[in-house]
Amino acid sequence: MTEANTSPDLVVIGSGPGGYVAAIRARQLGLSVTIVERDSLGGICLNWGCIPTKALLRTADVYDNFQHAAAFGLAADNIRFDLDAVVKRSRKVAGQLSGGVKFLMKKNKIDVVEGNATLERGAHAPNVRVALKAGGETILTPKNVILATGARARTIPTAGLEPDGKLIWTYREAMVPAVFPKRLLVIGSGAIGIEFASFYKALGSDVTVVEAVDRILSAEDPEISAAAHKAFTKRGIRIHTAAQVQGLTKAADTVTASLKLADGKQQSLEVDRVILAIGIVGNVENLGLEALGAKIEKTHVLTDQFGATGVPGLYAIGDVTGPPWLAHKASHEGIVVVEAIAGGHPHPLNVNRIPGCTYSSPQIASVGLSEDRAIAQGRKIRVGRFPFTGNGKAIALGEPDGLVKTVFDAETGELLGAHMIGAEVTELIQGYAIAMSLETTEAQLMETIFPHPTISETMHEAVLDAYGRVLHM
Repeated sequence: MTEANTSPDLVVIGSGPGGYVAAIRARQLGLSVTIVERDSLGGICLNWGCIPTKALLRTADVYDNFQHAAAFGLAADNIRFDLDAVVKRSRKVAGQLSGGVKFLMKKNKIDVVEGNATLERGAHAPNVRVALKAGGETILTPKNVILATGARARTIPTAGLEPDGKLIWTYREAMVPAVFPKRLLVIGSGAIGIEFASFYKALGSDVTVVEAVDRILSAEDPEISAAAHKAFTKRGIRIHTAAQVQGLTKAADTVTASLKLADGKQQSLEVDRVILAIGIVGNVENLGLEALGAKIEKTHVLTDQFGATGVPGLYAIGDVTGPPWLAHKASHEGIVVVEAIAGGHPHPLNVNRIPGCTYSSPQIASVGLSEDRAIAQGRKIRVGRFPFTGNGKAIALGEPDGLVKTVFDAETGELLGAHMIGAEVTELIQGYAIAMSLETTEAQLMETIFPHPTISETMHEAVLDAYGRVLHM
């Protein structure tokens, strides 16, 4: 590391997808930038989240396809997996992309300081005191500071339910298992929990998911949530909703969970490992935020629509500011904040246009309002649906289980939301996101020509169905 500029225009604390993208955009706008990172460039997403989990899930998909080779006229006998090799590939992918961020920092002439940052009062913006990883400390006196410290796994502060790294895991241990659990309990059914349940089930684990609310993937449209529940159950995952884990009793190499089910009955479940996936909390501690007067609510920093915290010169973006906890949301926020700092006039982030994806099997993706939320807002709506069973490409791929659902404003034709479950929907959802960004009407979507044969044709048909013009159902 070269000696950093101690008085840059901008200091970014944290180098995840929000932080490093903000730093690059700031350099494009001519600002001098220093990033402070206490761990690895790329943050949790590149090193312990988005990217390595997708590498694991890709392995699971390939392995699962081998199990069904006969359905495609192929023979694949004695298929097995090498757990160490699976984990090694995932870590290699993460390492490659973290190295890519290092290259981008060098290419864009962004100084990187490795160490722990704390904020102190400064003349115009907070000063940043960094306890250097290599020893000693340095003080940065920037004109602006962006806090992009991210978040970490939420834990249960109850005796017996805390993660221990061996029997009770967070996402970190679940990504680098030393042994493969033949029996697994996943507590929580958000995207993280469902993705791990899908991965371990595909490789042969006996998986049980326990969710405290009355449905899995509660952020999704209820119809898609119900379809996902059915699909995961069909694949052999046991799911208990409106249920509670009242305690975990650890033995030498097993855990016994005490469950209270929806009907009030008690059940004891012995498993090899437990994954806690009950949400995340913002990394706001030991930064000096309270002393500066920054407002924190439920472990997240409060900001306005341009990331300002109310403390002069201090901004915050990404997971540390609250939901939705998505890498692409953090990146976009970083760009908005930097352009505002540079004197531009960016559009504030529109949360309703942020796509969300769950990379399970089947995949789930959505953008905008669900049907029930649109109704709750008093909207008059038109709803379209189209199943994958009516799509030639999905049938040819052996992926006939899926659904696309669209929600339109009945009076204006505005696309309010889209919700999908099935093969490759995490790639398809961006089509609807673009349509919403361009304020496309139902008429324009119906006039759009979709290529054949593609799964994307289901998107067209779901629009047509909302207006009584569906063709293949």
